[in-house]
Amino acid sequence: MDLDVVIFGGGTAGLWLLDELHYRGDRVLLLEANALGSGQTIASQGILHGGLKYTLQGLLTESATAIREMPALWRDALAGQRGPDLTDVRVRSQFCHLWRTRSLSSRLGMIGAKLGLRVAPTNLTDDERPPLLQNCPGTVARLDEQIIAPQSFVQTLADAHRERILKIDAERGLHFECTSDATVQSMQLTDPRSRRTLVLRPRTVVFAAGAGNAALRRAVGLKTDIMQRRPLHIVLVRGDARELPPFNGHCVDGAQTRVTITADGDQAGRTIWQLGGRIAEAGVEHTAPALIAHAQQELEAVLPGVDFSSTEWSTYRVDRAEMQTAHGKRPESVQIVREGNCITAWPTKLVLAPQLARQILADLPLPAPIDSRPIVRPNPWPDPVVALPPWETATTWSRPDLALLDFPTIRGRGLRAG
Repeated sequence: MDLDVVIFGGGTAGLWLLDELHYRGDRVLLLEANALGSGQTIASQGILHGGLKYTLQGLLTESATAIREMPALWRDALAGQRGPDLTDVRVRSQFCHLWRTRSLSSRLGMIGAKLGLRVAPTNLTDDERPPLLQNCPGTVARLDEQIIAPQSFVQTLADAHRERILKIDAERGLHFECTSDATVQSMQLTDPRSRRTLVLRPRTVVFAAGAGNAALRRAVGLKTDIMQRRPLHIVLVRGDARELPPFNGHCVDGAQTRVTITADGDQAGRTIWQLGGRIAEAGVEHTAPALIAHAQQELEAVLPGVDFSSTEWSTYRVDRAEMQTAHGKRPESVQIVREGNCITAWPTKLVLAPQLARQILADLPLPAPIDSRPIVRPNPWPDPVVALPPWETATTWSRPDLALLDFPTIRGRGLRAG
């Protein structure tokens, strides 16, 4: 089968690029070795942010400025005003809250959060504050950053492109034919169940498989030491919706987000909180029990008076795969490397997928007039499923250690989380 492009990786970057290429007229297939969205996409908090972390650190570089344009682009796609058509994607919240603690660094961080963003935070009156932030000192603001459900995003684009997505066995069912300069001439796929084979002859190959890019590069004879991994250890909080309400926000502290909370629901109707920010970055050095204990104390500090005694806690780990940077620091923007007819791409952040697709399209030739007929996928051939959110696959949940919590108002007129 002659193709313009073959994409490896069914996460945010690969699916967005697939949509853009298809509607440009390219003959394109996407190949996924696991579940669609598995890894970074399904593990993400789904925030379509406009560079809050950059503005906290004063990093208004050209790349940091570009990220400010992304929320509006996503908002248009979610409203059906541009492609991809994301009108079926579930938006968990239209905004986040910003708040601080009593520390001086937190006060300075709140000031920094208001600088350099395309849409400035809006200060809330005391009556406009959500119940969880009634006891927080200083300003509470609303930041119009949408939060999507990553699983819903993946499902929406998978449904739109089902005929252009194939599941593969990357270890035993994928073989590349390459030239000495690592140009892919063809690849043979083998269905592990039926043993049926399919030969693809793409003009361009895009590796957009996150951490899987290393193995793919090795398979075509490219160096693998250009990639880095920055791990996260993320805490999950689970509770009845009456005790743990949906809430999304950033507690800022100096040049960092001390904790970023995003909320969703599980299949049993319970509320789930994901705790990102500094907690998740520092948590990589801790065991799950130690991190949960630390997170309990952090939530007590940033959400004074809130009762978490009826909740359950778990954690999960995920690696952020990126192109290597000096000293392993966070890349400022998307990274794209072209070698022969292979493009290796890392979006860095979910919100930057449109920018990644735009830059790749600008580097690709227009579709070749090789075949005007629609792609007909082999039948039967396995379809990849959409990955489950991390809280649906977590197997170990624990109750909070009440000895670590100091809720002086639990027995009296205390504010419950609901």
